[in-house]
Amino acid sequence: MSLTFKLLSSPLWVTQALLIRSRTPLLPEAQGERSGEVGDGALLRVLIVGDSSAAGVGVATQRQAFSGYLTRALAKKMSRRVRWNLVARSGISSAQALAMVQQAAPAVVDVAVVLLGVNDVIEQLPSRHAVAHREQLADWLISQRGARHVMFSPLPPMGEFPVLRPPLRWIVRADAQRHDRALAQWAATRSDVWHVPIAIKLSAAGMAADGFHAGEPVYKVCGEAVADFISKQLREPAHTTPSCVTTKLKP
Repeated sequence: MSLTFKLLSSPLWVTQALLIRSRTPLLPEAQGERSGEVGDGALLRVLIVGDSSAAGVGVATQRQAFSGYLTRALAKKMSRRVRWNLVARSGISSAQALAMVQQAAPAVVDVAVVLLGVNDVIEQLPSRHAVAHREQLADWLISQRGARHVMFSPLPPMGEFPVLRPPLRWIVRADAQRHDRALAQWAATRSDVWHVPIAIKLSAAGMAADGFHAGEPVYKVCGEAVADFISKQLREPAHTTPSCVTTKLKP
């Protein structure tokens, strides 16, 4: 999408964005424990960091959210005892994540899973700045908490969010794709950071009531896909990228 189109259409899509923000109900974060253990075997310490998608906005409990599906799938796939912690807050951007994690992260982490980016797009943060903030977060998790693997979930296909309409839908889709490409390109330069390749086709049935946040079907697909990626990476000595997992949710 050209910058000219984005600028010329800005009065319309900015108005759309303001109307959506004022009319969309504020959904709560999922209830339930934000730490625990699941499974048996050798210990694997997992930290989940992020925004509303990590906090489970759109479902009632953490068991139905990303954290629940990720940790259960990891324990099963790897035959490991997964000790997990969730540090997440709805509405945070990549720029705010490090300060949040510094206050609440456990002392030692083996694997960190990061879900950020939607609010960077909403706030119109340049993709290079978002990547710089993610790099600071990854470096801190590695140097200060001992994380051996930092996994970044891809940005969702924001252009498919049911609540959005053109031209805002087109603007958001292009911006999200640009941010995700920048994230993937940066991760490819690191041996300790990964961009998890998930491709998911969204439908209204898989989303929360607000048409913006994920519902349980989306959390299930993403949590299990990230668990599959982690299990493969922990068994591979080299920095390799498994094939992209593509899932289409039925309407």
